[in-house]
Amino acid sequence: DRYVRRLAAFARSRPEWLGTWRAEDPAAPDLLLVQAQLAVDRAWDSPARAELLREVSPLITAAARAEHRDPVPWRVALDHARGARAGHRYFEEVWAAAVRRSPHHYGCHVAALRYLASAWHGAHHECLDFADRAAQDAPPDSLIQALPLRAAYGYLTDGCGPEVPRARLDAAADRAVALSARLPADLPWAAGPRNLLVDVLVRLERWPDALEQLRRTGPYATSFPWDRDAEDPLGRFLQVRRAVREAVVSGVPSHLHERRGRRPGHPRSEQGGRLGHGDH
Repeated sequence: DRYVRRLAAFARSRPEWLGTWRAEDPAAPDLLLVQAQLAVDRAWDSPARAELLREVSPLITAAARAEHRDPVPWRVALDHARGARAGHRYFEEVWAAAVRRSPHHYGCHVAALRYLASAWHGAHHECLDFADRAAQDAPPDSLIQALPLRAAYGYLTDGCGPEVPRARLDAAADRAVALSARLPADLPWAAGPRNLLVDVLVRLERWPDALEQLRRTGPYATSFPWDRDAEDPLGRFLQVRRAVREAVVSGVPSHLHERRGRRPGHPRSEQGGRLGHGDH
């Protein structure tokens, strides 16, 4: 899944590379998948996103038919459903096809959660319920254990919807902390969940836990979530790292997120690499 996103980004800046690939093997399943991802990415940047995405459907269908066992075309289809504002019945059909191919595919679960968050704006309890059920059904070392963290982040950065108890947010963070402890430190593909975990722990003012996750993350800063309000996500990551260290040493809470969504500690009151590919 990460490779498809990266190849699509590369193809966007190197169209001649994609053209050569297409000329050599136009029916290659991987080519069809990259083309579908690229078409979704291009349409996403347009003010006419929903209309343009509807025209992309044949490319996604071709990619799914070319390799019927691969869940990644269905992750692309889930993203497409969100951007095209597809109805819930269509979403359910795509979601069922995705989990038939891979019951615990992290990318598909994230895409489904993001569709639900978009379709049910402010319905954070429902999103947390979906994420909790998925995590309970997944193996202990699956990245899906971090899905409730995604739902908690959605709540902490959104200004609407009913109150979510602090204990539920802590439980989502604790589940992600347990997953991080099971995975080796400095693991590139675990960087995305760990970066998000640092952000949520900071918002919850759990400074020692945030510092430990920074240690386990090592040098692998990802674009998300630091690009949410910063043009320089790496700079934002380094700023947060300094502030967390200072908060642990001094015992004085930082105010990193006063201007971003809900304040830390007052809820309501995607890809490894040195700087990974961001979310839509």
